[in-house]
This record gives sequence, C-alpha cells and structure tokens, in this order.
Amino acid sequence: MPPPAYRPPALAWQVFRGSDAVRRGLLTADHLRSSACVRLRHDVYADTRLDRDHTLACRAVACRLPAGAAFAGPSAAYLHGVEHAASFTDDVHVVVTGPAGLRSQRGLRVHTTALAANGSAVGATAGPEPGWTGAPPRSDPTRSAWETAAWVEPVRAVAIIDGLLGRGLTNRHALADIAGRNADRRGGRRVIRVFGLADPGAQSPPESHLRVRLVLAGLPRPVTQHPVRMPSGLVLHPDLAWPEFKVAVEYDGRWHADPEQLHHDRRRLNQLVGAGWLVLHVTGRRLRHDFAALLREIRAALASRGWRSRPVGMSERPE
Repeated sequence: MPPPAYRPPALAWQVFRGSDAVRRGLLTADHLRSSACVRLRHDVYADTRLDRDHTLACRAVACRLPAGAAFAGPSAAYLHGVEHAASFTDDVHVVVTGPAGLRSQRGLRVHTTALAANGSAVGATAGPEPGWTGAPPRSDPTRSAWETAAWVEPVRAVAIIDGLLGRGLTNRHALADIAGRNADRRGGRRVIRVFGLADPGAQSPPESHLRVRLVLAGLPRPVTQHPVRMPSGLVLHPDLAWPEFKVAVEYDGRWHADPEQLHHDRRRLNQLVGAGWLVLHVTGRRLRHDFAALLREIRAALASRGWRSRPVGMSERPE
C-alpha cells in the first residue's frame, strides 16, 4: 500500500532537499515516496502540482548549485522567456568559472569558461522570478546566445537565437560584438556561422528550422516576412520568400486547424498567387519526415523561376 500523501504548508509548491525536509521534521522518508512529492534528482523533490517545465528542472539543479555558477546557454534563454529553448526533459546547462565540485551527469551539462558578454566573470541578471527565492543566476541574453551557438546543434541553436532576437533581448550588433571578441575561443568560428543564420523575423521555431535547413542544403537564403503589396494596397507577409523569383513558402502550423484562420490564410495566399507568386506549403509532418522530397520541390520551384543551383556537394550540416 502506498504511503499516505502528505504535504506540509512549508513545502507547498516548493522544490526542496529531501534530507533537509526530513531533518527539519517536515516529512518522513515514507512521505517522500507518496503521491504528494516527485523526485527530480538525487535528494531533490518537488510538490507534484508544479508544472513539468524547464523552470522546474532548473529549480531542481539550483538546490545544489554552488556559488559562482549560473544557468547558461539554452537554459538561460528559457529563463529569459524563450519558452521553446528547453523542456522539462532537456539537459540543464550551467556555467562555472573554475573548479566548483559540480560535474556533468544525466540531465545536467556543466561548462567551465571565463567567457562573458562584457568581458567579466560569470554574471547574473537581476529581478524576481515566480517560484524562486531570488533571481536565478543566468547568463545575459547575448552571452546565452553565444553559448547556445557553441554548444547546441545548429538548426536548434538558430531557432533559440531567433527567439532572443525576436523578443528584443539582444540584437545583431551585440551578437557581432561578442562573436568578434571571442572568435579565437573554442567554438568561436562555429558561433559566427550560426549567428550568420539567425533572423529576428522568424515567427516560430519550425519556421526557423525550415529556413536553416533549406540554407544549409544549398538554397539561397529566404527573406522572412517579406512585405508584398497587393494592387488593393493590402500588404501580405509570407513566412519565407525569395522576392527575386516570386517564390514563397508558408509553414502550416497547428493553428491552421482552426477553420476560420484557415479560411483567412487561404484567401490571403490566393491573392499572392493572383499577383504572380508561386506559393508552396510545408507541414510539420513533412518537415520532420519528408524533408528530402520537400527540398526537391522548393528547389524545382526556384529553378522554374530562373534560379541556378549551387554545385552538388553542399552539406546540410556545417562543420
């Protein structure tokens, strides 16, 4: 028979060390195994009512985070508001400036570096965060972009950086500055390539993934949200466009299942077609499972409008 659920007021909606709760007499070892608690890491537990998101994963790590450490890379981007940067099951990334008694393990990636956006040691942003006893120490947005570009595979990294740019948390000048000052560091050249693929105009992570994969596969870089003025004066903004060839790609996300939105979207795209544009549609399923065929279709559409492809041998994956 499972132990009875018990949640003392002091631990309601909290993340806590199990040994500490037992030592303080708030819980027994049996209580820790009840349905009121969930084990997140060794000796780290939480109220089961808390959302299973990356914030919870970071809070679990924070229980044992040494002084001088900070959340970094995609974890920092998430804490700055880029929700798609990481999920509950993704690794939590932290950065330390020297030996800190903290090592990488399942669910935790520890990076040792002296890099900082302002040339100083690891820095943290200020301001209260819901559910934390204080502001979580984290890399600033520009530094988190650098770390993400250096540590995460390019397609996902660009989507996260697009999110930081699109929210105004950093800008191209700041990215160019940190990339230039750290070009000789490990991963520096990779960061420059990834930053070069970023675009603040992306409207969603799948759009970012699609754009980057097309470019890495050798297609010319599309323009995000390119304004196309109709004879009526209406201005339309296809997701991705090659204005020189009047070819556009629209990503059909989950919201397209809404009949009213679908009606509005199709009417808008019909106007693009009427203005001489060739419009292709991409679904999430095709992006994930049929990219090779999708690439051929877009390549053929561009070629039909006069584009000449690059030499064979372009790789979808940068060095």
